[in-house]
Amino acid sequence: MSLEIFPLLAALAALAVAAISARAVLREDQGSPRVREIAAAIQEGASAFLRRQYTTIWVVIIIISLLLFFAPGWGWQASLIYIGGALSSTAAGFIGMSMAVRANSRTATAARSGISKALKVAFRGGLVMGMSVVGVGLLGVFLCFLWLGNPTLILPYSFGASTVALFARVGGGIFTKTADVGADLVGKVEKGIPEDDPRNPAVIADNVGDNVGDVAGMGADLFESYVASTVAAMIVGLVTYGSNGVLLPLLISALGIVASIISVPFVRVRKGKNPSYALNTATIVSVIVTAIFAILISSYIFGWGIGWNLFVAVLVGLISGLVVGLTSDYFTNNIRRPAQLIAESDQSGTAIGILTGFSFGLISTFLPIISIAAAAVIAFIAAGFYGICLAGVGMLAVTGIVVASDAYGPVADNAGGIVEQSGMPEKVRKVTDSLDSVGNTTKAICKGFAIGSAALTAVALFATYQEISKVSSLDLLNPSVMAGVFIGAGVVALFSALVILAVGRNAFKMVEEVRRQFREIPGLMKGKAKPDYARCVDIATKGALKELMVPGVLALLMPIVVGLVLGKAALGGFLAGSIITGLIFGLLMANAGGAWDNAKKYVEMGHFGGKGTPTHAAAVVGDTVGDPFKDTAGPSLNILIKLMSMVALIAVPMLLM
Repeated sequence: MSLEIFPLLAALAALAVAAISARAVLREDQGSPRVREIAAAIQEGASAFLRRQYTTIWVVIIIISLLLFFAPGWGWQASLIYIGGALSSTAAGFIGMSMAVRANSRTATAARSGISKALKVAFRGGLVMGMSVVGVGLLGVFLCFLWLGNPTLILPYSFGASTVALFARVGGGIFTKTADVGADLVGKVEKGIPEDDPRNPAVIADNVGDNVGDVAGMGADLFESYVASTVAAMIVGLVTYGSNGVLLPLLISALGIVASIISVPFVRVRKGKNPSYALNTATIVSVIVTAIFAILISSYIFGWGIGWNLFVAVLVGLISGLVVGLTSDYFTNNIRRPAQLIAESDQSGTAIGILTGFSFGLISTFLPIISIAAAAVIAFIAAGFYGICLAGVGMLAVTGIVVASDAYGPVADNAGGIVEQSGMPEKVRKVTDSLDSVGNTTKAICKGFAIGSAALTAVALFATYQEISKVSSLDLLNPSVMAGVFIGAGVVALFSALVILAVGRNAFKMVEEVRRQFREIPGLMKGKAKPDYARCVDIATKGALKELMVPGVLALLMPIVVGLVLGKAALGGFLAGSIITGLIFGLLMANAGGAWDNAKKYVEMGHFGGKGTPTHAAAVVGDTVGDPFKDTAGPSLNILIKLMSMVALIAVPMLLM
């Protein structure tokens, strides 16, 4: 078999696994009529929001595709490929979300049979998302290259994926945290009722938000990273090693898919072990198998000497991704000391709990930054800028299993909500609580992985920018370059502020609506009346769609403005400043938010007084502060730094005129 056809076969294999997993999930018992009713409400709300969000996004996509049609150096092919990238990202996100909202009720019902059965159903639901992301992504890149033959011309495909990813991540993040904050502050803190109590008017919106933010949004995010890293490596590889340099990144991505499929059977709960061990084991297995495949294929194509150097570049990317993920696990998992210390500090009040969590968030950035810096240096020594690109491809080669573990989290979270709302026994709720706690950790690991991979991908795109723009070096003594660095860092801070303020404004409306319903609907608190769930879903939807435009347009315009006003060297400085600051901000917010969340879970398990105590109230407020950190602003930054790099690459022909 010719090696050139292997990426196509691997992509089709991923889609086949997604289809088989979907069928297995759909064959599971949906549960009682009450369980089906709640699941249907979540499904309807999630689908309605995504339809409205994608309608808004596609207005922007059509405008950009027209600009590409007339842009210097591009034309109708670029416009068509851009639309293809946007369609692929939309499809991957929608497929994953559609399965997640069907797996939740089945996971809740499976929890009656114990944690092993429930974990299997939830993970299979997430596996559909993971395999769809890598299958559609690799298939799209392969077909575009087959058509055009020049990897540089594939850049618009990645640009289309980036555009959808940013708007989907920002919009989904604003929606989910609007609902979550409203549900927690009024329900838990003011009324003292459980998180997923059916009396809470925001509970369905909260469940919907888990799917549109953490499934569809994260799927679009890592789809874009996966595509961008592969395309960047192909472009630099063509210049460095010719056709073999183009083929290797495609093969590494394809072999990563095979490794992810091989690791799936390792997701099973061993007696007496936390379920997180099963998911972490699968990730580690996929990394090891990918590394073995990488050394075999690189030495086969390039010979032992060059092949070894290229393998080293892939290996350091894999190791760096593992370090970033395990660091996030340590700082966010409630079986580890940081989350427990945050919970302990909540005994002193809200302020100390928030300060402790913020401090651990800052500490958590150091080791990932060191690992990413080391990966970049070692990869460059091994194989120059092509090595850095391969490190990004290596890190993202195991995207399939990482996204599957991430998408498992919202399924488990929704299952817990359905168990609570449908009145299942307490022992069933304990099973879903255990799965949900693991889900918080897997989501934190995936966010750390996404941000770390974004940094390496952005560096790879930066190297590609240097190659295409012919900027040989960046002189920091040049005032325009230094100005670019400062502006790039400032845009990250401004973007973060805009997104968090958007959550705050929308959450204020949600809190007021939930309070109004408790105040004005007779018998609601006693469970004798049904809340208006649809009103809360509508508030979250309208607010998210309204607020996502300004941050998105900022990301699209700033690189072009800097390049046109200050020049292509200053634009290089702009990208460098945004990458460094975006990495620190992203890791800080993702890990601090995850730690606050699991500190709250630790208190709710009965530690330091448990639910209904001042310690619990402080932990809930800390979790509420962390919500827009970990699920809106933080994850959006990894897309921001890649999207701005992509815009810079697309704008290069204009800057060279």
